[in-house]
Amino acid sequence: MITRRGVLKLFGVGMLGVIATAAYPFIEALARPRVASYALTPRGWPAGLKLRAAVIADLHACEPWMDLGRIEALCAQTQALDADIILLLGDYVSGMRLRTGEVADVDWATALGKLTAPLGVHAVLGNHDYWEDRAFQLDQSKTPLARTALREAGIATYVNEVVRLEKDGHAFWLAGLGDQLGILRAPDGRRIVGLDDLEGTLAQIPEGEPALLLAHEPDIFPRVPDHISLTLSGHTHGGQISLLGWRPWAASLGSRRFPAGHYTVEGRELVVSRGLGCSVVPVRIGNWPEIVMLELGTA
Repeated sequence: MITRRGVLKLFGVGMLGVIATAAYPFIEALARPRVASYALTPRGWPAGLKLRAAVIADLHACEPWMDLGRIEALCAQTQALDADIILLLGDYVSGMRLRTGEVADVDWATALGKLTAPLGVHAVLGNHDYWEDRAFQLDQSKTPLARTALREAGIATYVNEVVRLEKDGHAFWLAGLGDQLGILRAPDGRRIVGLDDLEGTLAQIPEGEPALLLAHEPDIFPRVPDHISLTLSGHTHGGQISLLGWRPWAASLGSRRFPAGHYTVEGRELVVSRGLGCSVVPVRIGNWPEIVMLELGTA
């Protein structure tokens, strides 16, 4: 016999289930990042070169979802990984309207500027770093505010540029691509125009030398030539919402094909981070925030 107390207990359990289900997407969005580790030796990678690279993507700094305290905490978590090099893949700026406040560029950049690694901290910009910069959208000759903030924090930031690095007597190159979606509306009326110059960027790397490519969006990957050892991207948030592999939303066409993880296509390799923050809405389902840890030359 079902008693009144039993009915109330069932109702209470049901309500707790409803509340937990409703709250979960916000809990996941605010969770401490997991570390997604990949051990691989890409094609053309120098024998004997072991490189530990920590990768941060898609902060989307804003209150209350990615406030300064949370940014400082994830920087401490990244620093504790003891990487040889730290790579930042863009979208430091919030792309979300559902927020209570902003985190100033100088604040998030100062937090990132405290990161240290033997081979340095290196960055590219993401689409939101351009889209939320009204001055840049009106005049593309201006330096993006996010790039200025990173530079003043001591972080090298690349837009279709490269740098030569060396570890244990082995040299490799790091290439940073301009964003593929950076301009919302070009002077000629075209919408969503890229700032990327893949061919011009890679032409700066001597033939036959190993290189890592930083590209905020993974869309460029099918065009990346064979001699690039590894492409690293963010942008996708893993779809931000993923239900048993079903992703109802994608940030770009490449996000559907390469939502998150390690991909090998005809011998070419790509790692896509799920990132840390959120855009559009402050929820994550099936896409726990993550810091990527690469162990190159160990597999």
